[in-house]
Amino acid sequence: MSATIYDIAERADVSTATVSRVFNDESGVSDETRQHVLDAADALNYRPHASAQNLARQHTNQIAVVAPVVANYFYMHVMRGVQHVLADRDMDLMVHAPGKPQNRIHEQPDPESLNTYMTRALQPGRNDGILLISMPLTDEWAERLADTGQSVVLVDGEHPMFESFGVDSRHGGYEATQHLIDLGYERIGHITVEYDPPPARHRREGYEQALRDNGRSVQEDLVAASDERPFAFSEKGGYRAMNALLDRDPAPDAVFAASDMQALGAMNAAQENGLHVPEDLAIVGFDDLELSRCAGLTTLQQPAQTMGARAARTLLRRIESAEPDPVSSTIFSPELVVRRTCGGHPDPADVSPGFVPRET
Repeated sequence: MSATIYDIAERADVSTATVSRVFNDESGVSDETRQHVLDAADALNYRPHASAQNLARQHTNQIAVVAPVVANYFYMHVMRGVQHVLADRDMDLMVHAPGKPQNRIHEQPDPESLNTYMTRALQPGRNDGILLISMPLTDEWAERLADTGQSVVLVDGEHPMFESFGVDSRHGGYEATQHLIDLGYERIGHITVEYDPPPARHRREGYEQALRDNGRSVQEDLVAASDERPFAFSEKGGYRAMNALLDRDPAPDAVFAASDMQALGAMNAAQENGLHVPEDLAIVGFDDLELSRCAGLTTLQQPAQTMGARAARTLLRRIESAEPDPVSSTIFSPELVVRRTCGGHPDPADVSPGFVPRET
């Protein structure tokens, strides 16, 4: 097997970014380090490919997008925002997603699976920048991304090394639960996700905090988790979790679901069990999809399309900038949209159409 720049970096005890700068004759490398890298390359009988060198010195006009799945409403809205920004730009999108679902939905994507659909996006000279959507970014992968020298922006995720855009899921979970408490519901259940990704975990934390702040205990029998493959934030997952909650004795009189699709599945399960929403069971979701508006679902509105657009603009600015911008994290506050499924009566003046970004 022929040597790679990773082999040279290991032998020379430098980063892959330093190896790339040496082969591309870039500045920022001392003469001693440059010679050390070239000696390592000679020892490994490595010769840089001429076309790869040429490609590395110019823009590819391509952005890589890496996401766990693409057949999901949240990701489609994020991608709509990305595409809107790139519509008038000479820039192509290359989407990387796993070819088949995880065998065990209760776990985060394992390192081997993560490697499968991250490696191609990181190949030198393929892309000008990378958008990561809802990806579990380890410190090891963060270092590898930084070593490529490519611009990187995160959506629905956060890491101190990269600019990111997300929503305050804890606040949303708190607001959803507080709203149900204010309406007088006593046994408020929660539908979450079995493998506990950060958005679901933070929404559950908000749910639990609202209960505690109102002098209520957190009851495990009022929590059920979606385990539907390949993506647990689904209607089927919500349907199955709602049925599990309805089997409890006593059953909840209200439910906060971690996503709108789960909430819609919960509505279907309730109706099949002879319950009326909201007369017998109140339901609140999280997303504010078009389907949710048609169903009259009370929900927390998160700006998926706005996050995608902001992330794309930021990535383009970083690609085109000669000097690196400081890293920041933009968190959007979700807005409670009251409709019929909670039993409340919305005042149009109280439903804000906008979003409040918070720079941290």
